[in-house]
Amino acid sequence: MQIVFLGTSGSWPTPKRNVSAVAVKRGPEIVLFDCGEGTQRQFMQSRLSFMQVSRVFLSHFHGDHFLGLPGMIQSMSMNGREVPLEVYGPRGVERLVGELLSLGYFTPGFAVRAKELPPGGEVDCGEYTVKAFEAVHTVPCNTYALEEKPRAGRFNVDRAEGLGVPSGPLYSRLQEGETIRVGDRAVRPEDVLGPPRRGRKIVYTGDTMPHDALVEIAHHADILIHDATSDAALEEKANRYGHSSSRQAATVAKEAGVGLLVLTHVSPRYEDPATILEDAKKVFGNVRVAEDFMEIEVPYPD
Repeated sequence: MQIVFLGTSGSWPTPKRNVSAVAVKRGPEIVLFDCGEGTQRQFMQSRLSFMQVSRVFLSHFHGDHFLGLPGMIQSMSMNGREVPLEVYGPRGVERLVGELLSLGYFTPGFAVRAKELPPGGEVDCGEYTVKAFEAVHTVPCNTYALEEKPRAGRFNVDRAEGLGVPSGPLYSRLQEGETIRVGDRAVRPEDVLGPPRRGRKIVYTGDTMPHDALVEIAHHADILIHDATSDAALEEKANRYGHSSSRQAATVAKEAGVGLLVLTHVSPRYEDPATILEDAKKVFGNVRVAEDFMEIEVPYPD
């Protein structure tokens, strides 16, 4: 699993930062969180392809988080996309996407399926789920948690050999959860597999003030991608507009016990985000400030 930050600025683009868009690549699939203006061009400057985007999760409907959607859809269509695109977001997302796609004379050559995902809602994506939670912002806004389903436990070769299971295809069948027969003996997966192992967890806060529920949402996340619009000096102003300071984001990360904190949605006032990073590091050590096109590999927990 790889995270690529396509846009890391808040409110409007800067010469160094485009507005919000975070791509999570998992195998051949890309899940996109927010889609600020110009996101399809950011894709073109990265090592990813917008044609691989299967699902888009919009946190809310401020322009810096969704205005890139019609352009990306048009680019997909003009490049011959045929598979459907799923778009999720807070209340009103169906109407929003419908109106965006009704502009001008453009009709995409593939289905765009918009669906409301209210707080408490969940999308089952096969090997992982994406859950929506309520953020605390000036408009309805979702925080999202992408969480892989548990993996099979480690395969114990010594135990399998002791039960007479020959190496080869039978090992795979056991790892896939199938009971096999070796002579007159049935060998079950639990006979040779250790306890299930948790998958990876990524939390994307969207725009939000810190709030108590966020600590539980981010509990033991491998990666927490958190709104850090300001440093501590402008914390009160950031909160007034429904945002967090980097110090507050770091406090959430520390209390939630996350693996890595990544700060994004940086106000355009910060040409150099040094103070944003410094304030966070005073609270939580493993932290980075996102930059456009920054890539993070997300390893399995074990």
